Amino acid sequence: MTQADAAEVEVEPAIAGELFGDRIDLARQFTDSLAREGEERGLIGPLELPRLWTRHILNSVIAAPLFHGSVADIGSGAGLPGVVLAIARPDVQWTLIEPMERRVTWLNEQVAGLGLSNVEVLRARAEDVRRPEGFDVVTARAVSALRTLIPITAPLVRDGGELAFLKGLNVSNEIDAAQKAIKKHRLSNVRVEVLGEGVLAETTRVLRATVR
Repeated sequence: MTQADAAEVEVEPAIAGELFGDRIDLARQFTDSLAREGEERGLIGPLELPRLWTRHILNSVIAAPLFHGSVADIGSGAGLPGVVLAIARPDVQWTLIEPMERRVTWLNEQVAGLGLSNVEVLRARAEDVRRPEGFDVVTARAVSALRTLIPITAPLVRDGGELAFLKGLNVSNEIDAAQKAIKKHRLSNVRVEVLGEGVLAETTRVLRATVR
């Protein structure tokens, strides 16, 4: 990263320290790596550096309290939200599922470099993963619309487990368009929770649903 690039990287917001607590140094290390290598390795776009903390890191970590037990992050890509959440929640077991080899390489490098013993990286498509016991929660961020995301993720959740997707402003329309998939995969208590109001510059919307 050049000096000019460094000047473009968003300054760490003060709230980051509160959200990560004693794990903030690991969050800084990951964010620095993403800022330094992310664009070159095709993980983030060139316009993301000035909003890296606000749009990506804090957008992910604000959802950390929602998770427990074993969690799968589908299409983990750059590690958003999987690596960020694994930093914030060392008490949770994370499986980062990503089909692209170069992204899997990146994820493995980050997991090793950060010493995240609570993370497994799995190169696979979600629809090809077989875990008979199921995951307690399956999450995803910026992967696809709900009508295509639900059919490939709901089968990974244990009975009574949960889907928790980080979504954008259009999530209500996505829910409307996904009614067939919601019924087919027996999702209940489907709702959208808005996280970070009064705390973050940009709130996070999480689609949550129970799988039966």
